Amino acid sequence: MGVSRGLFQLADMEVPAEVSLAEVAKRVPNGVICLVSSLAFHELTTQIPHYVWLAVERKQRKPRIEYPPVRVFHFSGEAFRSGIEKHRISHQTVQIYDAPKTIIDCFRWRKDVGLDVTLEATKAYLKRSGSSPALLMKYAKICGVGKLVTPYLEAITA
Repeated sequence: MGVSRGLFQLADMEVPAEVSLAEVAKRVPNGVICLVSSLAFHELTTQIPHYVWLAVERKQRKPRIEYPPVRVFHFSGEAFRSGIEKHRISHQTVQIYDAPKTIIDCFRWRKDVGLDVTLEATKAYLKRSGSSPALLMKYAKICGVGKLVTPYLEAITA
């Protein structure tokens, strides 16, 4: 069965959600999986993404992808380049923002993501061993949301 141009799968095969991330990464190698898709990858949300949430550099054109459905966000400069991890999914290198960078991006794009989803993810992250409020604040400063994030972090960690 053809999923989209150049991509095929067995008709009765159940596809794990991560395969969609690999499909998008194959088509947009400079893109980075972000926001709700990244939260789901890092197991920081109960949300099931209906799209692959993808960050591209501000100067880059919005990619045209028929399937899977994609929501594209333009990031620029250090806010785009910081916090990128590379993972292998279905024999494809996939760039995904690390957990603390993803949380800060969710604060930045809270109108798209939802403040409830952002706070849920922040609490889940801070409960993990090895979590770092300092790293969250580092990313918050890079992304220009330090003043917004500080009261939330103070309330959650109090």
